[in-house]
Amino acid sequence: MGKISIEQIRELREATGLSVVECKKALEETGGNIEKAKEHLSKLGKQIAEKKQAREVGEGFVEAYAHSTGKLGAIVDVRCETDFVARSQDFKNFCHEIALQVASMDPAGVEELLKQPYVRDPSHRVQDIVSDVIAKVGENIVIKRFSRFEI
Repeated sequence: MGKISIEQIRELREATGLSVVECKKALEETGGNIEKAKEHLSKLGKQIAEKKQAREVGEGFVEAYAHSTGKLGAIVDVRCETDFVARSQDFKNFCHEIALQVASMDPAGVEELLKQPYVRDPSHRVQDIVSDVIAKVGENIVIKRFSRFEI
């Protein structure tokens, strides 16, 4: 196995948003193969999410999305563990994506929402996106509730 280059680490970090250390470890474990490292990190993210599920989520963010037509919108209540994460741009972006998902796919409830294909990448489920964000921010995240409005 050759040495892992800084460029490889940078590319993987930009693609995943995870720490340099995690990206380097994943590249070392996959012999420098970036695609395999992404898969490895995705599995790791799911394991991290499972471990954090029992942690209490006392903070969060409410996000609203309105379609450009003004005839469709959604509001979501997404929780996390700390005020620090709730105020982060990564978390706010995630909340916006969930509001967009709710507006687009009209799920009946949170369980159905988590099982839906993600609107921006149907090869992933919404639950996969939640797990990825949990791994990235290091806290438990729970989609508590949402409402969808349509005229």
